[in-house]
Amino acid sequence: MLRLKITGMTCDSCAMHVREALEGVPGVREARVSYPDATAQIALERDVPLERLAQAVVDRGYGAKPLEGDTAVLTGDEKGVHIAVIGSGGAAMACALKAVERDARVTLIERGTIGGTCVNVGCVPSKIMIRAAHVAHLRATSPFDKGITAAKPTIRREQLLVQQQGRVEALRRAKYEDILAGNPAITVLRGEARFKGARRLIVSATDGDEHTVSFDRCLIATGASPAIPSIPGLKDTPYWTSSEALASDAIARSLAVIGSSAVALELAQAFARLGSHVTILARHTLLYREDPLVGEALTQVFRGEGIEVREHTLARQIAYDGLEFVLHTGREELRAERLLVAAGRTPNTQGLGLEGMGVALNERGAIRVDRTLRTSVPGIFAAGDCTDLPQFVYVAAAAGATAAVNMTGGERALDLSILPEVVFTDPQVGAVGYSEAEARHEGIDADTRVLTLDNVPRALANFDTRGFIKLVAERSSGRLLGAQVVSSEAGEIIQSAALALRAGMTVNELGAQLFPYLTWVEGLKLAAQTFTTDVRRLSCCAA
Repeated sequence: MLRLKITGMTCDSCAMHVREALEGVPGVREARVSYPDATAQIALERDVPLERLAQAVVDRGYGAKPLEGDTAVLTGDEKGVHIAVIGSGGAAMACALKAVERDARVTLIERGTIGGTCVNVGCVPSKIMIRAAHVAHLRATSPFDKGITAAKPTIRREQLLVQQQGRVEALRRAKYEDILAGNPAITVLRGEARFKGARRLIVSATDGDEHTVSFDRCLIATGASPAIPSIPGLKDTPYWTSSEALASDAIARSLAVIGSSAVALELAQAFARLGSHVTILARHTLLYREDPLVGEALTQVFRGEGIEVREHTLARQIAYDGLEFVLHTGREELRAERLLVAAGRTPNTQGLGLEGMGVALNERGAIRVDRTLRTSVPGIFAAGDCTDLPQFVYVAAAAGATAAVNMTGGERALDLSILPEVVFTDPQVGAVGYSEAEARHEGIDADTRVLTLDNVPRALANFDTRGFIKLVAERSSGRLLGAQVVSSEAGEIIQSAALALRAGMTVNELGAQLFPYLTWVEGLKLAAQTFTTDVRRLSCCAA
């Protein structure tokens, strides 16, 4: 809230007149005026010039000025707006660069490694490890083993780790550190930030100094950390999170995985293919928030690769005897050399002083934001995994850029109406739009089709028919509502489905499009055609 010192009031009636004047200014959501305190607290829906607020009070015969320690709310079209950005990951970098592009000055504050989760301990190293595991798997076994001799490869994890981290460091340097160092409009402060009033941060620097940063706008982009379930005994053991797992220079003989979301499944399969005996403990089923067919397909694949999948299973107590982890489920006792906890992520919102600021959080501790990335406090924005938005780096980057526009005088809303998602298992999982259950829950009369991959020429040519393509359409109009894909290259397929959704296409229109023959994405066309045609009776490349 913006606070003003009000002069000239002589009674509660004066306070009411000042409140009416302030609430008559466009952009003011609410004003609370106290005659005894001679103050006004103003909640804004959008940025409003201080001069406009003051003039409204003056026009009623009173005076107004900011309280000591508060600064004016500037109009975004003024040059040289100073923006503080807390964090340096995808959301923070997108915001900083877009803000500078729009003539703002930026102070970026980072308490840890520049680059945030994705490049350092998330997307990049995990995909490198997954790719290495995929290559190892193909060398050991493939559909062509009768014609191409397979041989179990020797895994030198320490060498793979050197290669993995080398690429991580190169990308961090090129895409984060060098860009920041080369931009004179961005100042980088290393340290931990906390709010001191509505327009100031105190930064406890890594060198022991303390800095005060005054700003016109602030973006909170502090990311998230692995969530650790409260299982008796767990905290006293040397368990892994995804960060430690990706940094390990050895492949354990056996690995237990707690969790069944994307991170858990991607790393479980990677470690299994590199030589670990893996057991997954899933509270529900694999990827239970997706269409049930997705979890069923992945469970079948994983079990076929020797991964033990324990569905509807909880670890009720965990111990470590110096050599192995011992997990008690209530039905059995499981032992593993290593334990990976991948049970979701918790927003990094502690220690910022948000409670005293009045920044609204949800039940998980995530910052609530609207479509413009504004928080409940005027001038304070948030983006990325610390918010209540979906936790994907491409959402974080789009949110950061959107926030920058709105902090510098623009008016833009983040559109997440069509949000493609990918899980990088093998086969991959892709999803966008409504699932069948979601459509029915919304009261939509949905029609669905499931195309198994033995009907897709590319899958037949690759001797890899694991998975399916499922489309959800509105029954009355045929308009495409959603797609779920389990397939090799599902991540590539799903973007075409997202574009079809964006265009408002019907399944008939999608099925009539030209798709190159013998591509995986041709399966999308065939799936669309199944609404009206038995594709088993079509020739290979029939339109």
